[in-house]
Amino acid sequence: MTLDEFFCIGVTVTLGSHTFESEAIKAFARKYDPQIFHLDEEAAKKSVFGGLCASGWHTAATWMKLNLETRMETEGARWTGPGPLPEFGPSPGFRNLKWPKPVYAGETVTFTRTALAHRPISSRPSWRLLTLRSEAFDSTSDKVIEFESAVLVKVG
Repeated sequence: MTLDEFFCIGVTVTLGSHTFESEAIKAFARKYDPQIFHLDEEAAKKSVFGGLCASGWHTAATWMKLNLETRMETEGARWTGPGPLPEFGPSPGFRNLKWPKPVYAGETVTFTRTALAHRPISSRPSWRLLTLRSEAFDSTSDKVIEFESAVLVKVG
């Protein structure tokens, strides 16, 4: 097995779906993003969004949770390449984060990731940098979040 096969380069993986319920939206907002259109249904109706919607950070955090659950479910199950199982490490960051459409209360969102490429890291022998495109779509197939990210992977 090659690293391209293990990382599923070019393959879009569905991470799962999540329904953003109004009470969970408000709880997240109270703790992390206390803007009125995330906290109060009546006030949200008068806002630019016209209704209660999830924080973009709530959407991003849900992607991360499902990404890790999916990785943990499959990690090690398929590795048949030389050497030890590749070990996923931290992320050095992300870029081009966009929230093109709000996620309203009651909406179910489906999250995906696509591994784009990987390359060696010259300053860290036996580590590679895996780049990803991450997206999520609402029930009408409209995109609600997108970003590019990277993760360090130990391969030796």
